[in-house]
Amino acid sequence: MNPVIAVDLGATNIRVAKISGNGIIEKKISALTPAFPETPEDITDAIIRMVRSVAGGKKISELDGIGISAAGPVNSHLGIVLNPPNIAIPAIPLAGPISEEFGVPVRLINDCPAGALGEMYFGDGKGCRDFVYITISTGIGGGVVSNGKILLGRNGNAAEIGHFHVDTRYNAVCGCGCSGHWEAYVSGRHIPDFFSHWCQEHNIVITGDWARSPSGIFEAARNGYPGLNDFMVEFSRINARGVSDVIVAYDPSRIILDGSVILNNSDLLLPLLNNYVDRFLPLPEIMVSRLNGLAPLLGASVIAHGYDTAAGSLLAGDE
Repeated sequence: MNPVIAVDLGATNIRVAKISGNGIIEKKISALTPAFPETPEDITDAIIRMVRSVAGGKKISELDGIGISAAGPVNSHLGIVLNPPNIAIPAIPLAGPISEEFGVPVRLINDCPAGALGEMYFGDGKGCRDFVYITISTGIGGGVVSNGKILLGRNGNAAEIGHFHVDTRYNAVCGCGCSGHWEAYVSGRHIPDFFSHWCQEHNIVITGDWARSPSGIFEAARNGYPGLNDFMVEFSRINARGVSDVIVAYDPSRIILDGSVILNNSDLLLPLLNNYVDRFLPLPEIMVSRLNGLAPLLGASVIAHGYDTAAGSLLAGDE
């Protein structure tokens, strides 16, 4: 198969790569997602510039296609991202404008099914018929493979697990506007807010800028900062509720964890997670992805060749 262009549109970063048919990344670039886009074109124009850069001298029309993995919700039929909680644009048409620009098929899927597909073809999902891919990054999402088939739902947004309800005590507000969602506590965007709320409730005064980022909070926990052990226990209890919900909802034999929060802090977070995950069903194998955060991008490269995959069609059901 000819090489393809794969795009991963996240709330924080856009990554674009030229990838061969066997999953070899020939060239990859990344850029910050426009922080305050005023129009959908702010997003599509950035992607188009990056696609041209990655393609180099090769005519894009000679490629097999372009696959886009995007933080949802999405409508794969229309090629549109709709009301993303972490990008302040209500609708972002992607497939149509980019296909028109380059004259090749452009296929769009939610980034978490894309991550599951990347793991199925190139990672720890190989040969596993029942697994869940979970990414904990700017937001939280999931991709589910059950009995060898990927679960999509009506428009490709099944397993939006970041919006599982996991708490009624703190009522932290999610980016979608609702409270108590897993993403409102454990995602990179919301960890500092949850930590601030927790400190206020426990009359803990924090000085310094380190508490404004997940990396600062986790490093303070590693270094034994007073009170951080108690926070990490509460954080892990809530995180484990989300993972427990995944287990009872999908009964996987394997859970593959991905995303910057996990990849950068697995030494701290995994032991605590295992302490608090519910054992109502047999505990699946829980592991950290070995694809270095590239699973959604690799999944997008599979889709660029067509929606029909080893996990079934990635074109969701009727509109």
